[in-house]
Amino acid sequence: MIQFLNLLFRNRLAGLGAGMLVLILLIALITPVLPLPDPNITATADRFMSPFSEGHLLGTDHLGRDLLSRLLSGTRLSLAVGVAAALIATVIGSSIGIVAGFLGGRTDNIIMRLVDMLMAFPYILLALAIVAALGPGLNNALIAVAAVNVPFFARNIRGVTVGLANKEFVDAARLNGMSNGQIIFSEILPNVLPVIVIAMSTTIGWMILETAGLSFLGLGSQPPQADLGSMLGEARAALITFPHTSVVPGIMIFLIVMSINLLGDGVRDAIDPRLKSGALSRPLPATIVERKEVPPTPDKDLLSLQELRTEFHVGERVYKAVGGVSLKVNKGECLGIIGESGSGKSVTALSVMGLVASPPGKIVGGTVSFQGKDLVGASYNELRSLRGDRVAYIFQDPLSTLHPLYTVGDQLIEAMQAHRSVPQKDAQARAVELLEAVRIPNAAQRVKNYPHEMSGGMRQRVSIAMALANEPDVIIADEPTTALDVTVQAQILSLLNDLRRERDLAIVFITHDFGVVAQLCDRVAVMYAGQIVEEGPTAAILDDPQHPYTKRLMACVPELGGGKRELHAIAGLPPAVDQLPQGCAFAARCEFAQEVCRQGGIMLEPKGERAVRCLFPVNADQIEVTL
Repeated sequence: MIQFLNLLFRNRLAGLGAGMLVLILLIALITPVLPLPDPNITATADRFMSPFSEGHLLGTDHLGRDLLSRLLSGTRLSLAVGVAAALIATVIGSSIGIVAGFLGGRTDNIIMRLVDMLMAFPYILLALAIVAALGPGLNNALIAVAAVNVPFFARNIRGVTVGLANKEFVDAARLNGMSNGQIIFSEILPNVLPVIVIAMSTTIGWMILETAGLSFLGLGSQPPQADLGSMLGEARAALITFPHTSVVPGIMIFLIVMSINLLGDGVRDAIDPRLKSGALSRPLPATIVERKEVPPTPDKDLLSLQELRTEFHVGERVYKAVGGVSLKVNKGECLGIIGESGSGKSVTALSVMGLVASPPGKIVGGTVSFQGKDLVGASYNELRSLRGDRVAYIFQDPLSTLHPLYTVGDQLIEAMQAHRSVPQKDAQARAVELLEAVRIPNAAQRVKNYPHEMSGGMRQRVSIAMALANEPDVIIADEPTTALDVTVQAQILSLLNDLRRERDLAIVFITHDFGVVAQLCDRVAVMYAGQIVEEGPTAAILDDPQHPYTKRLMACVPELGGGKRELHAIAGLPPAVDQLPQGCAFAARCEFAQEVCRQGGIMLEPKGERAVRCLFPVNADQIEVTL
């Protein structure tokens, strides 16, 4: 509950709405005990008294009734009717949606066609028709408002239920012998309840407004009973001459509806699990830059990172995902970045083009220079001109990159035309050439396929083709072969290697597999807890790793045809990047660590072509004895 409130009130507008609504509710609750005149007593001699008159703080209406008393009584009534209508619509509509979505088939078809018939009518006309059939009155207005909102809940909840009905946990419940009713109440309902709460919280304000609209037309509360809508209806004749009689209930309706809607938006964001880990706002198009130090002069290398620092600020916590990374890569070179999950590899890659989600991500130090120009802090237009053009990305899951509703050819053409003015005919021919370049057979026909019509390996080849569309200088490949089988993985690696040599590409290849590094990379950088712990030529590091972490990673890799060898897992877990130790981050898991390793920061010391972040680099003899 505390976490929910913290997330809710981080959204300032939601906090404002909550505070305003609580104040209105408190006033409405204490209205019966306040020393106010009877809201229905008329005094024609006191008609249309102005606000702040003696005995009438907000003035009087056309019958001399106290506006403050009627306003508070009407607010109580409008809130009660709106909440009641919302509860009725939520319960009935959600029940219909859950039953239809869970049972499916003919039951679902019949129920949803009836719901579609109701949704075919404009909701306000349908509400008027219901009230006309039942007769004017507040109870009938409540029924009408609830009825016209039932289809909204039914369709929304049905959509969510359909996605859950065939999940594995539901199948497991069936195998346990549970009935449909038991499954609905124990398995389905808890999963759709957050959606129901969100739907109700974001629509209750409109239900209050709809009820007020019916009362405004004389179909809701009947004289002398007052709600906010009927007060507006009675005052419309005096809108010009005595505007306060209309302004007072109008402002109250505005405050109630706006406060509920703002609070509903905050509740939606606080409940949504995708937003719990970050800020409650949409990420910016480029990563926020808050460098506290003057950055070093950018290098002239094709792509160079100097002391890059990227952090995630979530509440009071600061996650140091990248803690001072320095790397460089030139044309025709392949640099491998390897490390355990959570070591900062992907965040480093995303920081290059300002793609780290902000908020909560921030680049707080260092430079990313491309051909001598610092990209950290560059304008969005500058970054956008480079993304997908001079610097391209290949992501791990091609389905997250490829749009399911467009053919792969259309998406390749879009990638080209986003940066260059290419005639449609030439772009189509170029799309076929790209698919042929990545070894896709029958490319002229495949270009018309949708992503779901292709295998995982083929989709990954399309992602590579998209990265090559504008002949970039650098390709950043973020574990592009992890989800593929061994045979397809070998083909993709061979393809990337061939393209690199043919086109003189620079490749930054992120992986956790030393076998991939050995096959593709010229140099390798080993990352741990957001820092480079060892960097150098691939052959040198594979033959003689000097950092204990590097050696331990290699000991986890099985050797084919090398006889029986015990695999050695690394004991313990990596440190949380919001609670990094003062000294070596690997010290708690390192058998060679000494007290001095835990006392202060350790620099990445260059040693010829290599660099190691370790006070006591290991040698082959030490490692063999330890293993």
